Amino acid sequence: MKPTRVILADDHELFREGMATLINGQPDLTVVGQAGDGLEVLTLARDLQPDLVVMDISMPVCDGLEATQLLRTTPGLPPMPILILTVHDEDEKLFDAIRAGANSYILKSTNSVDFLRGLRNTLAGESVLPPKLAAQLVQKFVQTSPHPNLHSRSDANEILPDLTPREYDVLKCLAEGITDKEIAAKLSISLHTVKTHVRNILSKLHASNRYQAARLAQKKGLLDD
Repeated sequence: MKPTRVILADDHELFREGMATLINGQPDLTVVGQAGDGLEVLTLARDLQPDLVVMDISMPVCDGLEATQLLRTTPGLPPMPILILTVHDEDEKLFDAIRAGANSYILKSTNSVDFLRGLRNTLAGESVLPPKLAAQLVQKFVQTSPHPNLHSRSDANEILPDLTPREYDVLKCLAEGITDKEIAAKLSISLHTVKTHVRNILSKLHASNRYQAARLAQKKGLLDD
């Protein structure tokens, strides 16, 4: 099996080289490109078509948030997971990163074992966030969404997604900000089944990640009992 191909983006060359050494030391991972700013990331992504982009937020010329938006909106680029790696533990930075289309958000203070676990979980389709920030993010999405009563299911012009009962159960768990493993334990289903339900939910809600799905569900009143 070919190793997963990763692009690294960070303007601090020493830190970037350290990440590259760590990743290249894994038999299932390889760094195929390195960038010092967001525009370089876009060029490398076009040329190399990586499986994952690991990106710092604070970079010159074009920062990580702008680069994430470009990767999500530039025609011809296939969808690829984006992991934001940053020193910022502010919920506003996290909120901006998720809105831009990032899949995961990991602090640079994370140890190497947790970093590699987060990287692999992101590749597996999970959204990795520090637990405290994950709870803050879900709460902020709920607070910034219009009241569900203003978007009632009775609106004749509102086309609601055709979710199965089990997908509704998983969606409610996503809104609680819990992980796929926790959902599997709570609903007594396999992790593989959870991932399948999450993919279906994202597709049906036209959301790029689980946190956008939770926000859209709140907006559409799908979380009402």
